[in-house]
Amino acid sequence: MFNIKWKKLGLIAGLSLSLIAAGCGTDDEDAQTETNVSKEMEYTITGIEPGAGQSETNDEAISTYESLNGWEHQLSSTGAMLSALDDAMKTEEPIVFSAWSPHYMFANWDIKYLEDPKGIFGEEEAITTIARKGLKEEMPEAYTIIDRFNWELKDVESALLKAQEKEFEEVAQDWVDENQETVAEWTEGVEPVDGTSIELVLTPWDAEAFTTNVAKIVLEQQGYSVKTTSVDPAILFEIIAEGGADASLAPWMPSTHGALYAEYEGEFEDLGPNVDGAKIGLAVPSYMDIDSIEDLQPKE
Repeated sequence: MFNIKWKKLGLIAGLSLSLIAAGCGTDDEDAQTETNVSKEMEYTITGIEPGAGQSETNDEAISTYESLNGWEHQLSSTGAMLSALDDAMKTEEPIVFSAWSPHYMFANWDIKYLEDPKGIFGEEEAITTIARKGLKEEMPEAYTIIDRFNWELKDVESALLKAQEKEFEEVAQDWVDENQETVAEWTEGVEPVDGTSIELVLTPWDAEAFTTNVAKIVLEQQGYSVKTTSVDPAILFEIIAEGGADASLAPWMPSTHGALYAEYEGEFEDLGPNVDGAKIGLAVPSYMDIDSIEDLQPKE
């Protein structure tokens, strides 16, 4: 707001922008740069699909932040957003876009989240493991392994990048082959079984496809017959609560699936996070000299 008033005063007084910049020092130079960057991006956030939860959150950010006043939210598809990001990165053009972790975009490009001082996009989340009641008593070996499953965020994102060229089953097998020490820690002291059936449910999201396929391979190596089923998040909680499936590595907590968690709380076991650091937000290429949503400027 201060910067816009300065520009108006400068026009009235007949001063050039160069004289204003010279007289105002580094802070005003930075502000002017930010204004130009916002204008260069045509005050547009490059988004994903209409109706997606993050699309709704982007709209909330636009209506909440003064720095996004007058901005447009360009909706299309995840593929189109990633294509626009790739084009921008190749020419080092500015772009503000929808981002979430884990996603291969962070393994493929040098990008960063913008700080969200108003907390519109919520806190960091954890991808959590849940199990049906009774699993610990009926399948203690499987329960122990499932309880130990844990991945680093960067490892998941690296795997997701590889999955752009391979099937998730292949990527998961490669990961297991390359991380035998971790697998040994997960299965330490656990006796193998002979064909015991177990079902894992997941949401149709890429990160969960990778982790669930790793879990499937590890459990099969211990002698389990593993079935994996992809379902809607609402069905996922219901089926675990009713004992229709054994476990899931897919729920995002505390925000994304928080309402569903609360609806069925007490009807399943929470085994804790299997991936920490999951989040959503607005992001930019690292070459852009801004760090916060509030560093952007409203449309003039």
